[in-house]
Amino acid sequence: MAYSDKLREIDPTRLPAHVAIIMDGNGRWARERGLDRSEGHVRGVDTVHDITEAASEIGVGYLTLYTFSTENWNRPQKEVDALMGLVGIAIARETPNLIKNNVRLTIMGDLERLPDETRTCLAGCVADTAHCTGLTLNLAISYSSRWEITNAMRTIARRVADGRLSPDDITDLTVAGAMAKPEMPDPDLLIRTGGDFRISNYLLWQLAYSELYFVPDFWPDFGKERFADAIITYQKRQRRFGLTGDQVTETSCQ
Repeated sequence: MAYSDKLREIDPTRLPAHVAIIMDGNGRWARERGLDRSEGHVRGVDTVHDITEAASEIGVGYLTLYTFSTENWNRPQKEVDALMGLVGIAIARETPNLIKNNVRLTIMGDLERLPDETRTCLAGCVADTAHCTGLTLNLAISYSSRWEITNAMRTIARRVADGRLSPDDITDLTVAGAMAKPEMPDPDLLIRTGGDFRISNYLLWQLAYSELYFVPDFWPDFGKERFADAIITYQKRQRRFGLTGDQVTETSCQ
């Protein structure tokens, strides 16, 4: 079924407000074709463009992409350098498109580890798109959930040490508010490409009640049609948040 036909199957009143994606399989996609791993990452940037466009067209509010994990710093230096260079090139290329499509860029992660040129390029795009009011595209770069939670605990511990917060007053809202992007809603839907079935240290706090969608497609092969499939599948699920199915049905009928 064509992408345009799938769009007609999507209920605009039941969209996930926030979709998070683990973009996996660039290297394996390249290896299967006898190419260098870097070629897979280049092709993966094209998919980022397409999926960002699809999310905006469908009406998703937030799209968070796992761009580079803290563990990825342990990859061969040649590949790390290529990835950092590619991030800068891609951001420079895509900034006009983001502005044209009213997409705001945000970033989260241990940004001090990024090369100066990459960090400057990202900061420039964040500033240039700050006025946009459509989709928020959030890049998790030099990011891991354990890094984020550890930083959140440090923030809360400082508030307790300074006497601004009592330990007895700490709630889940306190923790959520200390996360890297507290202004964003938790993801309603997590998509992982590449055929693996794990979360890989990604948004562990925020994914507590997210719907999970795993596909075998490598990221470069994950097009708009497959993204629409994920949204359609999400809309067929009943989200209970600890309630019974009957309770959810009764609430929705009121």
